[in-house]
Amino acid sequence: MRTSVVAPYSAYLRVYEPLAAFPEPDRSRWADYVRDVHTRRAWGAGTTAELTAQEQRMAMEGILATPPEPAPPHESEDAFVAEIDGVPVICPRQTRLRCWTALAEMRREFPPVVLDAFWPRVVLAQAEADHDRWRADNPDVQPHIHSSTWHVPMRWFVLFAQDERVLVAPEGGQPEGVRAEGAEDVGDGWELYYRTPMVQARRRVARALRVLRDTLEEGALISGLEHLGRWLEEFHPRAMVELDFGGLVRLIPSGDLAEERTAEHVAEGLTALAAGDGARASEAYRRITERWSAVRALEHAS
Repeated sequence: MRTSVVAPYSAYLRVYEPLAAFPEPDRSRWADYVRDVHTRRAWGAGTTAELTAQEQRMAMEGILATPPEPAPPHESEDAFVAEIDGVPVICPRQTRLRCWTALAEMRREFPPVVLDAFWPRVVLAQAEADHDRWRADNPDVQPHIHSSTWHVPMRWFVLFAQDERVLVAPEGGQPEGVRAEGAEDVGDGWELYYRTPMVQARRRVARALRVLRDTLEEGALISGLEHLGRWLEEFHPRAMVELDFGGLVRLIPSGDLAEERTAEHVAEGLTALAAGDGARASEAYRRITERWSAVRALEHAS
């Protein structure tokens, strides 16, 4: 069933693991879930975009509840499902864990007076206590999904090659590479994502860190990539990593989606840095910032 709530202006970095990565009884439960998903998909249900929009609707319901619920009372039993060479891999939604993680990030970023505008302090204190108790029992469990609003962090593109990009047109839309009349319209109904094997993602992070440490001073770019690399190490070596542009495609003119080449520009910049070619590295960085500055500016548009 379709939801009337559209996906938020967010991008998602997901890790899909094989069933073998999960201990029992979770492994058997996810195996049953995968079979059920295949059955529902045969009837045309359960696309990634629909699941993301559904997640947004549930989050809005929690915020508007009385009292508000910054995190759901129970963990989601749903997952995103894909295949690698015919083998199913899953990315658990972990909605409650991701809400707790987001709240922890907000507490680090904003003072209490700002947080008071969103939730009563007693509600946030209870959510923090719930998270602490859960973490004590599950110290090794990591979220399978990271999200970013209004832009895709440049470090995420390090994980992918340009030829791993997939652009899916909406029903009746123009095929990739075709700029139709009226192409200035936003990309409603389009999907754009990158997918790569975990082994490739880890290799690219390691290479990028070697280059950056040799050529740049310590800073947010290096520390962010280090954090990303440590996160990837927590998962099965035969997992798959996916960058999904999610609702951000609605901010990009549909005719420009086929020209999205940020992964290529990031790779060019790293190659130039490794070769000591500062001018070429600067040009690659300029292309990246030009691409995303216009999208990020929309966050403050009225």
